[in-house]
Amino acid sequence: MDAFWIENVRVVTEAGLLEDASLQLREGRVAQLQEGRAPATERMHVLDGERHLLIPGMIDVHIHGASGHDMMDGTRESIEQVSRACAATGCTSFLVTSVSSALEPLLHLIDRVRETIGVEPGALIAGIHAEGPYLNAKRKGMQNEASLRHPDLQEMQLILERAGPLLKMVTLAPELPGGLELTRFLRERGVIVAVAHSDATYEEALAAFRHGATHITHCFNGMRPIHHRDPGLIVAAFEQPQVSVQAIVDHVHLHPAIVRLMHKLKGPQGMVLITDALQAMGLGDGVYQFGGHTVTVEAGVARLTDGTLASSTVTMNEALRNTVELGISLTDAVTMAATTPATLLGLPNKGRIAVGADADLVLLDRNFSVIWTMIRGRKVFSAA
Repeated sequence: MDAFWIENVRVVTEAGLLEDASLQLREGRVAQLQEGRAPATERMHVLDGERHLLIPGMIDVHIHGASGHDMMDGTRESIEQVSRACAATGCTSFLVTSVSSALEPLLHLIDRVRETIGVEPGALIAGIHAEGPYLNAKRKGMQNEASLRHPDLQEMQLILERAGPLLKMVTLAPELPGGLELTRFLRERGVIVAVAHSDATYEEALAAFRHGATHITHCFNGMRPIHHRDPGLIVAAFEQPQVSVQAIVDHVHLHPAIVRLMHKLKGPQGMVLITDALQAMGLGDGVYQFGGHTVTVEAGVARLTDGTLASSTVTMNEALRNTVELGISLTDAVTMAATTPATLLGLPNKGRIAVGADADLVLLDRNFSVIWTMIRGRKVFSAA
């Protein structure tokens, strides 16, 4: 049908929660939004939300895999499976995220993304996030040290030639030789420069922000910790209003008090919920190969053999629920899961429910389980 209504829903908007609302969708966008039920003249084309919660589609700017598929394996099938898994967990757009590797696997990933974008079976590809390989071995976390290297402008030029505007974000360690030059180079070309797996001091972090870095990947994880005489990257980021931060809210990577502190200092417009998920997302416990390592998942927690955390298994709807359970308002949590990442990626028609916005919508039950997911007004997942 050309247009239809969704009614009897609790809708999260940028202005707050509408407890009983309806919205008309037309040609993949929100055409009307109002309190109360759909007009009597439109009763033939109504979808009853049964008092469930309707939120804008969430956007994951940091995900490596799901459902047994690692997107670095060089297959289109893996990207498609992650697209489906994202849609099933309330995520309607995502950045295909790499791990540190040699140049050829990264170029191969870029080629597969180019083949898949535009024909995704579920969540839409918003671009590519290259996490590495220009990272500091001292803070490598689960990144494979054999693949880490200093920033290389010539290599990055080859990557950009292959990826073009698909390259949306690069995570690097700016204190490495050539780090500031690469930061400036990327920023001048419209790429978001994020910092992590970094041993940057407070002063080195400020220099990176002056050169154009504006984002912190999985804040607190894979970086120099805060010390009262050595505040480091994290405090520098907290002081800079233009710098946003990622948070993995899975009850493992961050203490609840730290999540609340990040929210208090950065606000919902400066904080982005992510999954940082590996292929174990949606499968659960077991042994996996990821980033050149053997990763064991026990009780939902992924670790290397030495105990190092290795990404996560949390989903976006679980991250949203966890954030609310920590005492952060539903409206702010949705902002961090949808609106702020949309703003970060320059997607003004996504991440919000408003007239004119894309009809990327997710219906959640009281436990934040996904009932259905729509992209541009078309259901791409239904739990029924």
